[in-house]
Amino acid sequence: MSHVEVTDVYLRDGLQDEAVVVPTATKLEIARALIAAGVPRIEVTSFVHPRRVPQLADADDLVAQLPERGATYAALVLNDRGVDRAVAAGRTQVELVVSASEAHSAANAGRSIADALSGLAGSVRRHPEAEFVAGVSTAFECPFEGAITPDRLERIVGALLEMGVTTIGLADTLGTASTAQVLASVDAVREAHPGAALSLHLHNANGQALDTVIAAAREGIDRFDGALAGYGGCPFAPGAHGNLATESIVAALHANGFTTGIGEARLADAASAARRAVAEGTPIPAPASA
Repeated sequence: MSHVEVTDVYLRDGLQDEAVVVPTATKLEIARALIAAGVPRIEVTSFVHPRRVPQLADADDLVAQLPERGATYAALVLNDRGVDRAVAAGRTQVELVVSASEAHSAANAGRSIADALSGLAGSVRRHPEAEFVAGVSTAFECPFEGAITPDRLERIVGALLEMGVTTIGLADTLGTASTAQVLASVDAVREAHPGAALSLHLHNANGQALDTVIAAAREGIDRFDGALAGYGGCPFAPGAHGNLATESIVAALHANGFTTGIGEARLADAASAARRAVAEGTPIPAPASA
């Protein structure tokens, strides 16, 4: 049987689009529940300005208190300042993010794709001690520009590889890309860059994302992201849908003969804790009117 690595992104992607703040202590409880279930990698936070994403304002405190062992932790960054904060916090893989869409890059990171890549490359050079991975947002569809061509995706992946990043996630941020579209783009990237280790981060607008996971796993993709209970979305991509539930990904992989090392019963417990955390979170005040 083939082994597949499943990353849970609830603590970052799952919470960033909710209208509540979850206490740091509760986030740590969920991290421990994920570790107990056997989840090998957890995306725990993003080092962004708290005014932009108040749900993740505790990034430094959270990382400092994570369990010493049990999982690999990743923290998402969008710019040089985020890289510096993540490296200073330590204990996490630093996950660089760039958009495949110029319009989404402007909305998400406040700069062009070229400027984003240039800035991130400089950060990688400044921190040879850090472990960097990368993700490409709107890799297949953009809410502003429509379909992303495979050749644009190939160029962005190539630029990330030139920085020295070898593990790169491709995200269907909207969740609207078809299985055929995702596989065609993945095949094009693999043909252009056979040394790249690719993962998929699929949101689920039309109910086809789980089929895409199984089809991609059969094609040799062995890394996928999910979020407990299907939470998530992108606040800077209008129309973005929630993530595939981690528990659904794991169950489908197991049913199709793949191994993950994750226990389904304990993962269900973690998903229940995730739902409670959102239900009991502190509402974020609406912005004051001018």
